[in-house]
Amino acid sequence: MASTSTPLTLPVLPLDDEVVLPGMVVPLDLNDADVRAAVEAAQAAARNEPGKPKVLLVPRVDGTYASTGVLGTVEQVGRLADGDPGALIRGRGRVKIGAGTTGPGAALWVEGTRIDESVPEPLPGQVAELVKEYKALATAWLRKRGAWQVVDRVQAIDDVSQLGDNSGYSPFLTTEQKIELLETADPVARLKLATQQLRDHLAEQDVAETIAKDVQEGVDKQQREFLLRRQLEAVRKELRELNGEKDGEESDDYRARVEAADLPEKVREAALKEVDKLERSSDQSPEGSWIRTWLDTVLELPWNERTEDAYDIQGAKAVLDAEHAGLEDVKERITEYLAVRKRRSDRGLGVIGGRRGGAVLALVGPPGVGKTSLGESVAHAMGRKFVRVALGGVRDEAEIRGHRRTYVGALPGRIVRAIKEAGSMNPVVLLDEIDKVGSDFRGDPAAALLEVLDPAQNHTFRDHYLEVELDLSDVVFLATANVLEAIPEALLDRMELVRLDGYTEDEKVVIARDHLLPRQLERAGLDKDEVALDESALRKLAGEYTREAGVRTLERSIARLLRKVAAQHELGERELPFTIRDEDLRALIGRPHHVPESAQDPAERRTAVPGVATGLAVTGAGGDVLFVEASLADPETGGAGLTLTGQLGDVMKESAQIALSFLRSHGAELELPVADLKDRGVHIHFPAGAVPKDGPSAGVTMTTALASLLSGRLVRTDVAMTGEVSLTGRVLPIGGVKQKLLAAHRAGVTTVVIPKRNEPDLDDVPAEVLDKLDVHTVTDVRQVLELALAPATSDATPEVPAAA
Repeated sequence: MASTSTPLTLPVLPLDDEVVLPGMVVPLDLNDADVRAAVEAAQAAARNEPGKPKVLLVPRVDGTYASTGVLGTVEQVGRLADGDPGALIRGRGRVKIGAGTTGPGAALWVEGTRIDESVPEPLPGQVAELVKEYKALATAWLRKRGAWQVVDRVQAIDDVSQLGDNSGYSPFLTTEQKIELLETADPVARLKLATQQLRDHLAEQDVAETIAKDVQEGVDKQQREFLLRRQLEAVRKELRELNGEKDGEESDDYRARVEAADLPEKVREAALKEVDKLERSSDQSPEGSWIRTWLDTVLELPWNERTEDAYDIQGAKAVLDAEHAGLEDVKERITEYLAVRKRRSDRGLGVIGGRRGGAVLALVGPPGVGKTSLGESVAHAMGRKFVRVALGGVRDEAEIRGHRRTYVGALPGRIVRAIKEAGSMNPVVLLDEIDKVGSDFRGDPAAALLEVLDPAQNHTFRDHYLEVELDLSDVVFLATANVLEAIPEALLDRMELVRLDGYTEDEKVVIARDHLLPRQLERAGLDKDEVALDESALRKLAGEYTREAGVRTLERSIARLLRKVAAQHELGERELPFTIRDEDLRALIGRPHHVPESAQDPAERRTAVPGVATGLAVTGAGGDVLFVEASLADPETGGAGLTLTGQLGDVMKESAQIALSFLRSHGAELELPVADLKDRGVHIHFPAGAVPKDGPSAGVTMTTALASLLSGRLVRTDVAMTGEVSLTGRVLPIGGVKQKLLAAHRAGVTTVVIPKRNEPDLDDVPAEVLDKLDVHTVTDVRQVLELALAPATSDATPEVPAAA
């Protein structure tokens, strides 16, 4: 333990907020009055005593002196490194401060007692371990600071007291900690305290280094990301300048873009919420890219962009008439729609109940009649943008209503994309081939169209991707389809049906002359003054080379003609200008493919033998002529019964059974040898056996064919018929009268038999077709037989032909 020794009288050199321990050598500035007074007093006292001047170094904190000081000797007085006068003082040992006294100079003199700090030898084991631990900790700390020379000096200290006082050089110790070391007189206790302080500091330093390392890594990452982004911005700027774009066109400040955009209030609120999420998410988050894509889509939509409708009703009608011949029903409907919109606009009724006056029309008809091109004409007539949406083969409901944003590669539906493509909220949207929409495990797209095409609901249409309301009430939707039965009933109920049943021969000639021929002349590289088609050639093309409801095959025939003429001119075989007449067609494109029955040789006509009748049917390509053949099997072969061929549906098979039953029960009344029906098999065949056929409208045709077969009377070549037959012989109404009569006209038939209850449907048939047809309306199958069967050639009963 330490003990006291000889008393001393020393001038006090106060140290403000600084502590000097024994063994330390410190320079002090003599400009400080207290320091200078103490040094001068020590020098004055040293003149009468041997040795160096002595001072008492005492820490002073807030004007209060410590109870223990350090005896210091003035080693040297001179100039400090900065040129100011200074003194170099070395700490020698601890002094217990006593009472004040007097002495030379202006310094404060006190009496003190030197403290004995010796430690007995040899060192106990615990003290030796303590010395070893302190040296290890001090060495670790010094190595981190790179003070290798000091490491050697610390390792060379063996005295316990000196080792503890060596901590006085530690910069991390506070003044209070150093005073505690100074006032701890026991060397072993002082070394323990110094070891604990050093251990705590190293622990804090490890934690601080870990934190600093983590922070530095984060800072480095941010700096790297910042640098890369700045480089990316610079590259984008260079690319914009290279492409001639102005700087700043692509702003990443989505909040400013949303606030500057002209958005509806609810859409703006939803967009700002997404901007808040974007600002909170990190740049590496996948949600950030989803939000940016969504915001871009919302900002690109024309929320408040609308084109002004052209309310020139006369001009709109002129546009429709100029671009499409025929199709009077559709033209009238569009004209009515424009007229109503004009009156509503004039009276300030543009928006009622949040809805505008949109329209949903379903154009149903065979291929090639101009349904798709009519959509462009409607947009042209109204002065609106036109967008076509192809629905053929679509099987995914998300194609209509969009995908949820959580899916990778999510997109809005085709309706939203059409609005975006049009650039206005009131375009004409053509939903092409709506009857070709399918359904599978991904949903039913036709069901997703219910809200889109409902005028009472589509002003609040919600796309799964956008999830905000989109007003479609001002959009004109035109849906096209070939087969009416393929459109779901609920969807058809939301649309106004307009039928396009095909063109008459006169309309085809007008279309070919005014539209098809000029277009194909341009495609063939010919001028209108070089090649012309005579009207007779066009009529023969439409009547004998093509037989269709539309005009696609007619256009291809015209194109083939013009290509042939152009090739002959290039080969030097024909001089231009050249007018193509009907007699030139066979030499240019071969023989006609569809010669009317009435134009054939009587012996070559299908109805030249008993048992063959001409019927009328409706197919996906429009109306068509259908032949029915009947025959009886030889009695010797047996096999009584009814055989049906030609890919017939269940309804048509039942119609054949009804026709046979009617003749069996009323054969005697009709003077037919019905006894043959009991023992001989009946075979009814519909040619074109590869084409499926169904429906009840061939009932009268099958009855007429069987009656012709049994009676031996031929069916008139110029007669075609349609109608459902009942067991009592009543002729019941059927559908597609207009298409069937157009088909009869194309086939060269002059007399048509239809049910009496279908007489109102004749109003839809063009007048020029009715003028060339002798239409008979009947109520009973007996009337049909009177009209269709030719008179018997003799009174003898003809032999009923048998099947070969």
